[in-house]
Amino acid sequence: MSAPVRRRSRVDAALAVWGVLGFLFLFLPVLVIIAYSFNTGRSMMVWQGFGLDAYRVALSNPAMTGPVRVSLIAGVGTALVASVLGTAAGLALARRGGRWAPAFTLLLALVMVTPEIVDAVSLLPWFVALGSDLGLRVFDVGQVRLIIAHSLFATAVVTFIVRARMAGVDASMEEAAADLYAPPMRRFWGVTFPVVRPAVISGSLLAFTLSLDNTVISSFVSVSGSSPWPVYVFSSVRAGLRPSIAAMSTLMLLLTLVALVAVALVLRRSGDGSSKIAETLTGG
Repeated sequence: MSAPVRRRSRVDAALAVWGVLGFLFLFLPVLVIIAYSFNTGRSMMVWQGFGLDAYRVALSNPAMTGPVRVSLIAGVGTALVASVLGTAAGLALARRGGRWAPAFTLLLALVMVTPEIVDAVSLLPWFVALGSDLGLRVFDVGQVRLIIAHSLFATAVVTFIVRARMAGVDASMEEAAADLYAPPMRRFWGVTFPVVRPAVISGSLLAFTLSLDNTVISSFVSVSGSSPWPVYVFSSVRAGLRPSIAAMSTLMLLLTLVALVAVALVLRRSGDGSSKIAETLTGG
């Protein structure tokens, strides 16, 4: 083996080791939480034994299952709202682009890069004004607030994914259906939606996971009795870390991973590579 080949092999090995260490640094805290979810003690600070007591406590405690239920309902609602609005916006950008398209794309990009604390501070007085000043009591409902607030970012994500899917699809089939006098809704459900369906499914699953993970905005807009799981965890850890919190967090992590795996499978089956979606996300 020549010297340049040996040198390149050492460099490749060093990069591989560095990559493994980087991933361990990023995911070690998550692994610690998963490990301590099997702790039989009352505190995560002291390991007392291996068992499933924390999972039994978490699943039988209404104070913990209630916030999880709120998060799941908000996640499903966010996925539905973001799918409808994001699909319409993505199709409009891909098929009806004009002078308005760059400005609209920039607006969606601003939604994605705006710090969550800014969104939270601006949404709270808006909800209060709509609910109290204008008498629209629906905006005083905690679930409604969470779905609307979470849908802002999620809709932008779905829009870009749908746009990425439709950008590489020829419009000849839709034009042929129009030439055969198919009405717009029939063209959409018969021609367009089967093509865009993988992007809609993956976008809705991503919107669901993004909603489950939202903490800053949720802590601002949620009302008493409808606090989601991240807000419950944030308020509970001040009193101490309990294995039951780690157990429920592990279950939520498992649910999120299942959703992300489903997104990857849908995108892989549809042929939408990550590079193509990344290009659309950056305005390419």
